[in-house]
Amino acid sequence: MQVLTTIALIVIGVLLFEFIIFAHEFGHFITAKRSGVQVNEFALGMGPKIFSFKKGETQYSLRLFPIGGYCSMEAEDEESDNPRAFTNAKIWKRMIIIVAGAVMNILVGFLLMFVFTVSQGEYYSTKISAFTPVSFTAKTGLEVGDNIKSVGGYSVANSRDLTLGIQLLPCEEVDPDSPEVYKEDCAWEARNYIAQLSEDKLIDNETANTLYYDVLASQSEKLNSASTKEAAAAIFRETIDLFYQTAKLEKPANFTYPEFKVPEKRVRYQGDVTVIRNGETIELKNVHFYTYRKSADSDDAAVSIDFYVEPLEKNFGTVMSETFTGTISLAKSVWKSFAMLVQGRFSLADMSGPVGITKAVSDVAAVGLQSSFGDAVLNIVMIMALITVNLGIVNMLPFPALDGGRFVFLLIEAIFRKPIPRKVEYIVNGVGLVLLILLIIFITGNDIFKLITGTFPSMQ
Repeated sequence: MQVLTTIALIVIGVLLFEFIIFAHEFGHFITAKRSGVQVNEFALGMGPKIFSFKKGETQYSLRLFPIGGYCSMEAEDEESDNPRAFTNAKIWKRMIIIVAGAVMNILVGFLLMFVFTVSQGEYYSTKISAFTPVSFTAKTGLEVGDNIKSVGGYSVANSRDLTLGIQLLPCEEVDPDSPEVYKEDCAWEARNYIAQLSEDKLIDNETANTLYYDVLASQSEKLNSASTKEAAAAIFRETIDLFYQTAKLEKPANFTYPEFKVPEKRVRYQGDVTVIRNGETIELKNVHFYTYRKSADSDDAAVSIDFYVEPLEKNFGTVMSETFTGTISLAKSVWKSFAMLVQGRFSLADMSGPVGITKAVSDVAAVGLQSSFGDAVLNIVMIMALITVNLGIVNMLPFPALDGGRFVFLLIEAIFRKPIPRKVEYIVNGVGLVLLILLIIFITGNDIFKLITGTFPSMQ
């Protein structure tokens, strides 16, 4: 049964990927047909033909390898006497044909995002409803009721933006002796104290939950407002006293309040946050987010959200809003990735090609299978939405051999009312194609190396 499930998910993934390719090439195909441009072949897949048929002037083919497709138009990169050749079409028609592929990818991304969104049981806003009892963001500026609009300069329109914006923040060293860090340590030490009382069997689970969610939460509000380390220490001692009083425990004869040392080094994900508070837009400087070590034996840091946001009612309006903003979020994440690549925060080695995409699809499917087959399919749908939006944006980058590069040539032709010599365009696109192939070879080789060495980041 497990084998059949895996095969079914693979087939679904391949079909969705081919649907994405089909949509892109169909965009070129249908606009070319509507513009009177001759289409010689419309192919799905690459490599040898499995079967084909001809209707009118166009050959329709299904090819062996499900890794791409193409729409071959008459004289795309050369001069031709054929009045229906691509190069002889009016320039505005050629522009529409070129951008149609990317537009179709974005539309498919919207469709897949709609399928994913409408299947979700609940939606969330970006308005803070409560903090965890040990929340660090509450100690560095955020408040209940804040509607978050940007994090570190990354605009926030939905909960997905909020999560990504926080994850993209820089992780930097902070003053380990600051009141903010001390207040966080007080909160965590109080939490650990409750855990120790429970471990020592001095309190039961119900009492432990009361101490954590009632006493500690109430005291944390006071702790968050402490302006000095001394004030925070006094509230911390008061909190320990309340633990004993609420649990109706006698303090040990040799009782002393817990002490903790100032760490030599502390890092925090941090950045400016823009919120709407009581109807007013406020920019909070240098908000720190809860930062933790990925594992006990690692110094690598990770970030987590330590507050809750208000839920949204599920109705037609919120479904469409979440679908629209979700699609925009995917596009923003792609652009942000390029920006971080240019800034040096990512390298080419961090990029993934077909092998990496296959691994990612496999991982998200495995995560979904832990709950149900349907969840696995929805996870695949979500990552395919990201892939199709990514494909649409990447294809419109102004790089030779890509649709964006060809569009630049058309813009130059429109401005100067004279096309760039076809030989020059052919050479430039040829060089661009070679560079793209070399990049794909490098990325694929790197993916295979990471797969063999087990260094691929896992989504499970």
